[in-house]
Amino acid sequence: MIRRVVPAILLLILAWLVVEPMLLVALDAVRSDAGWTFAAVRAFLVERNEWRAALNSLWLALASVVLGGVLGVSLGLLTRLADFPGRRIVSALLALPAVLPPLVGVVAFLFLYGESGVIARMVMAVTGADTPPWRFEGAGAVVLIHATTMYVYSYLLVRGALATFDPALLEAATALGAGRWRTLGTVVLPLLRPAIGNGALLTALSSLASFSAPYVFGGGFRVLPTQIVSTRLNGDIPIAMVETLALVGLSLVALLLASRLGGVGARGAGKGIAPAPKRTGSRRSRWGIALVAWGFTGWLLLPHLALAVVSLVPQGAWNTTALPTAWTIGNYLTLVTDPVRWRPFGTSLWMASASALVAAVLALGVAVAARDPRRPLSRWLEGGLALPWAVPGTVYAIALATMFSMAQPAAGRFVLIGTLWLLPLAYLIRSLPVIGRPVVAAIRGLDPALDEAATSLGAGAWRAFTTVTLPLLGPVLAGAAALAFVTGLGDFMTSIILYTYDTRPVSLEILGAIRQGQLGVAAAYGVVLTMLSTGAFLLAERSRRST
Repeated sequence: MIRRVVPAILLLILAWLVVEPMLLVALDAVRSDAGWTFAAVRAFLVERNEWRAALNSLWLALASVVLGGVLGVSLGLLTRLADFPGRRIVSALLALPAVLPPLVGVVAFLFLYGESGVIARMVMAVTGADTPPWRFEGAGAVVLIHATTMYVYSYLLVRGALATFDPALLEAATALGAGRWRTLGTVVLPLLRPAIGNGALLTALSSLASFSAPYVFGGGFRVLPTQIVSTRLNGDIPIAMVETLALVGLSLVALLLASRLGGVGARGAGKGIAPAPKRTGSRRSRWGIALVAWGFTGWLLLPHLALAVVSLVPQGAWNTTALPTAWTIGNYLTLVTDPVRWRPFGTSLWMASASALVAAVLALGVAVAARDPRRPLSRWLEGGLALPWAVPGTVYAIALATMFSMAQPAAGRFVLIGTLWLLPLAYLIRSLPVIGRPVVAAIRGLDPALDEAATSLGAGAWRAFTTVTLPLLGPVLAGAAALAFVTGLGDFMTSIILYTYDTRPVSLEILGAIRQGQLGVAAAYGVVLTMLSTGAFLLAERSRRST
């Protein structure tokens, strides 16, 4: 009886949290106080700015996939297959953007390439100019930021796929007379197709959902996430709902295309033995490869170095000079000593921790209930976990604001707008795919004989779960929960729609400091937020290795 009731309850919870908000958005797009209407849909279809925002989103996603994919796949192949001095260090450094909150990465580019950024100040000092040499904004700026931050998806997935690549395939190609480039094109890349497809999918979904970079650097370049917020602020709620559905449609198209490319559900070929990095013939060529690898690494991490530098500069000490005229740790002391400045850290920490913890418990329950993939209920549960992964955060923020703006207890609707609970609830929903997908995969990979052995020794179902299954899932659960925690800690696109004064997170405080001209304080916020995110990952990694 319990085995039937618990999965049904979990399915109802997922339907309430994940599906119902999206259905309400769809209904609000085609109805008004006077009844059913398609006026908002017609307005969206005939309005040039709406179509331009949709096409910009599509174009930005395609450009990000191509440029970020080429960069990430190339660096993944280089650091895994080529042997050069410092290869392990380069491999680790190139993965750092994975732990950076999106807004922090955007702010880092602002401090490097912006009108008052490091490079602009150096150019002004050398040329003697009184005005910045450029305006870092528009489509080109956003594409540059996306490509040099989202490459990490393709990079990590390609490196992971190569770690299980069968070296015998490379040896066979060499024995048959295939050169290095022909082996790459006919053997390596075809078998990396699932990893490349998944990297393209993550990049496309991240680009379509991207709010921080277009919001800060877009200028007149509008995309759907920024258009949705602007339309909502202007009070055109029905059109905002149609824009929301258009963004969901583009995300689903990206998901379908990635599945056709082999990104979803495809499998590679490997035996879990990584091919050894190949040493090139001469010392000069090895150092040449090292120079290229270190050069790309330095360029990709330069914005984050600029972030650290700006955090140590007092206000007014770096205007038109090539280098700062003074240094200070006062920006960090301000965060510690000023309760108003420190409060957003406490708020973000408790919201991210609570949402990750509850999401981990819910995802674990769903994983256990959906352990058998042959059951229809298991597929429904798994689909409920995965749905927020395909829906941009801006969309879910709008959906939750719609659902929890009125009291209809029979429909599961309560007034949470303006309370402490709506933003953590949004973080929880966004965390479900991050935690649920790896935990479901991990529990299905466990040998059922382990539970059978525990049962044969007299252990009940609960004891078998807590003493056998849960410890084996612990490392995966800890790593996924750490990623969910980091995602909530640095969230911006959901927070800017749902936050209140009492739930003002660090990301909004960073934006506020930039608007007030307190660049050093904003940079210090970014550095501390990055350190907290990195610390969470390191703790999860330590837990995984000690198990």
